[in-house]
Amino acid sequence: MALLGSALASLLALANRKLYVFEDPRIDTVEELLPKSNCGACGLPGCRGFAEKVVAGEIEPARCTVCSPQQRQAIADLLGVAAGEAEKRVARLACAGGRHVAYLRARYAGHRSCRAAAVVAGGGKECAWGCLGLGDCEAVCTFDALHLDAHGLPHVNADKCTACNDCVEVCPKGLFSLEPIHHRLWVACKNQADGEAAERACEVACTACGKCVADAPPGVMRLAGQLAEVRYELNAWTSPAIIQRCPTGAIVWFETPNRAIKGAAAKKILRQDPLPLLD
Repeated sequence: MALLGSALASLLALANRKLYVFEDPRIDTVEELLPKSNCGACGLPGCRGFAEKVVAGEIEPARCTVCSPQQRQAIADLLGVAAGEAEKRVARLACAGGRHVAYLRARYAGHRSCRAAAVVAGGGKECAWGCLGLGDCEAVCTFDALHLDAHGLPHVNADKCTACNDCVEVCPKGLFSLEPIHHRLWVACKNQADGEAAERACEVACTACGKCVADAPPGVMRLAGQLAEVRYELNAWTSPAIIQRCPTGAIVWFETPNRAIKGAAAKKILRQDPLPLLD
C-alpha cells in the first residue's frame, strides 16, 4: 500500500508539472476591482472573463459599463494601460402605448407576468405588438434602472442603466434594444398592422405615413413594412426637426438621455384614465 501510494503521488506530481497552466495573478486583483454583477453588459459571460481579457490586453477597462470612472481608472493604473473610452449604451423601449392611449380587447387576470399573459392570446392588448405593462422587465433589472409609470409603461433611467441586456431577454414582445446614447432619434413603436388599424388600436402608433422619411436627409429613414425605421449607420442628424410632422408622436427625439420629446404636429394626450375595452 505504501508503494502504491508513493507511485500515485509521483504520478500526480508529474501530471501537475506537465499540465500546469500559468494564470496571471493580476486577474484576481482586477476581478476584485470589478462590481461582480456578472451582468454580461461587456459582451463576456462574467466579471472573471472580463478580467482575463483586460489583463491580456484584448479589451479596455472602459468596456465595463457598470464600473464607476474611478473603478475603471484603478484597473487601468494597476495594468499600466489607458482606461479607454466606450460610448454608453442604454435600453430603449419601442412602445409608447400605455393604458391611457392603447385599447384592450380582453382583460388578463392570470399570473402577473408579461410572459404568462403573452401565452394567453397575446396578452389581451388590441395592438398585439405592444407592451403588456406587467413589469417583467422591472423585476429583472438589478440596477433599479427601470420602473413602470402610472400607465403601466416601462421607463428607463439612463443614468442607472448598464446595458446588461436582462430586459431585452425577458420581454416576450421583443420591445427592448440596447442603443448607443447618441441614438437620439427613436421610433417608439413596433407596429405590424396597416396605418388605420394601428391607430384604432393605439393612439400613438406609427402609421407609416412617411412624413418623417420625407423630412429626413436621404436614406436616414425608410419605411419597412408598416413601420418607420431609422438607419443609424447613415444618421448624422443632430436636430429634432425630423419629428415635427409626425402626427401621432410615435417618432421621438431624446432631448436628454431621460427625456423624449414629440414633434409639434403630434396630437396632445390629456387623458389619464385607462381606455375602455373595445367592443
